[in-house]
Amino acid sequence: MINELRTFLAVVHYQSFARAGDHIGLSQSAVSGHIKRLEDHLGLCLFDRSGRRALLSPAGQEIHQRAQDIVTAFGQLGNLATTNETQGTMTIGAITSAQQSWLMQALASFRGKFPGMSVCVLPGASLSILGQIDAGDIDLAVMVQPPFLPPPEVQWTTLVREPYTVIVPADYAGNHWRLALEELPFIRYDRVSFGGRALDLFLQREQLTVDDALEFDEVSSLIQAVEEGIGAALVPITAAYLPYSEKVRVLPVPEGSLFREIGIAQRTVCRYPEITSQLVQLIRYYALRRVN
Repeated sequence: MINELRTFLAVVHYQSFARAGDHIGLSQSAVSGHIKRLEDHLGLCLFDRSGRRALLSPAGQEIHQRAQDIVTAFGQLGNLATTNETQGTMTIGAITSAQQSWLMQALASFRGKFPGMSVCVLPGASLSILGQIDAGDIDLAVMVQPPFLPPPEVQWTTLVREPYTVIVPADYAGNHWRLALEELPFIRYDRVSFGGRALDLFLQREQLTVDDALEFDEVSSLIQAVEEGIGAALVPITAAYLPYSEKVRVLPVPEGSLFREIGIAQRTVCRYPEITSQLVQLIRYYALRRVN
């Protein structure tokens, strides 16, 4: 709960959720989320929300000094272990396809440069990862670019563009991607995901009506379903799953008509700015090298 306590102290200092967020690099909704989690954890209401300013409730006044003591003590823990700024733990989010390909090479190189830094890699869909970045729970994320502008405190760096293709069971006789999607059961990329939303728009634009059979949020599951002969799928051509097995055939869609962008989302204000910058450079290097 240390992040929530830091946010609590910032709100007390600035007497405003919005101003506190501006100074600690969180959106107002993320600040509200931190305070709610802290209040739920303590079972107390910490602020009097009846006025325009965020003023402490009686319970909040009692908690305030203890929170300051805890945050100060936590900050001093690092002094007991080392004074080297390259010691610590970074938490990053990453989609599965990145974890299973070039990201691992970047992390291996990063560990060689910064052996004192440990890295916790959390899997997840891009939508949930973006929420964790906004809340300040993770330092950076390798993910699919969202179809909307990220919060102003989140910086986006594009890495690679992955075109989509249609894959069909090897014994399917047709050779045109459009006919395959119309004739075969459709194995859909989760329509809630950023990639799945792009596919939905593509199908609408092409005026294609598909026969939905299955829906998955992992590209590997889409490919496996096609390998089992269930139907056809639109999948991104990502390094993690190439080459495809002999159980599937590829029917290319027109070049440039459908793709997803993989990139890095990171907070403009972070705990380890120099080290984070070096990790971003390594991720970018290995992602581009794998594509080229």
